[in-house]
Amino acid sequence: MPEQQRWISCCKPLFAALMVSFLVSGCALWPFGGDDDEGVEDPESSEQELYRTSQRYLRSGNYTTAISHLEHLEARFPFGRYAEQAQLELIYARHMSLDHDAARNAADRFIRLHPNHDNVDYAYYLKGLASYNKSANLFDRFVTTDPSKRDMSSVREAYAEFAQLLARYPSSQYVPDSKQRMVHLRNVLAQSELHVADYYMRRGAYMAANNRARYVLDNFSQSTAVPDALAVMAECAWRLGLEDTANDSLRVLAANYPSYPAFNGDGELVLAERVRNRDRSWTNLVTLGLLDRPDVPPPLTLRHPEGYVPVARPAVADGSAPVEHEATNEKKKKGWFSWLPFVE
Repeated sequence: MPEQQRWISCCKPLFAALMVSFLVSGCALWPFGGDDDEGVEDPESSEQELYRTSQRYLRSGNYTTAISHLEHLEARFPFGRYAEQAQLELIYARHMSLDHDAARNAADRFIRLHPNHDNVDYAYYLKGLASYNKSANLFDRFVTTDPSKRDMSSVREAYAEFAQLLARYPSSQYVPDSKQRMVHLRNVLAQSELHVADYYMRRGAYMAANNRARYVLDNFSQSTAVPDALAVMAECAWRLGLEDTANDSLRVLAANYPSYPAFNGDGELVLAERVRNRDRSWTNLVTLGLLDRPDVPPPLTLRHPEGYVPVARPAVADGSAPVEHEATNEKKKKGWFSWLPFVE
């Protein structure tokens, strides 16, 4: 036992030295630390060395360090070989680091300094992408949220910037993706207008609600919110006592969207469920619907010229529920907790 204890006590310094060397080598191999200041603090670093170092950090996902290297490269070599490329990659690095405002500012700067650059369309695309992702919510991956119920300023900016890319560079490789994003943004903007219309409907401002629905038809005629806008216009006209106007909106809805979910089997527009969900007061909620019931309109029936048969909602051969129209059946991303009763 004494000899074993003496052997252990002699080996302790060796083990400590091995552990220290292992930790030092591990820190040197760690991609996000150790040599963060490599190439930045050395005044003798060449332009090519700085650029290669920034590319290594970009590939490893260390965007903060890559930004510092790219900024140092541009400051030391403002007219160098990699200066323009560094400015372009700064936009990407800031966007990937979730600093969307800085990415948009960097894109504006690049566009202002190099309006005829071969890759200026990429700057326009990243600028729109920064605004597009700025409207996203961190909690979207956990809880299903409706983007049309948020502030629409960044959504409008993204839509305008993608539209500018399409107008200036219609043959750009980023046009197909920009078009798809614009379709989504258009649907979000249109749905946001309908939320405002519902707000006015709850307060009895039916003319204001009708104007919002009309705005959707005039500016977002290809969006998925068009059938809901027509239904809002029909209800507003009915509540204002404008039977002919309500019938006109209802006729357009039935002709273009015969499978609209609110149509029953007889071709009548039933808005009872929508009105109950929208106009329920706290008294009605507390009493489980017994008191202060909302004023539900009767089924709105088309009044057509003689000989015209109302369009009935088509039935499925197997007797199951009819399929909703593709314009009103847009798939929504489900969150991890979407099964909770209080989560939409």
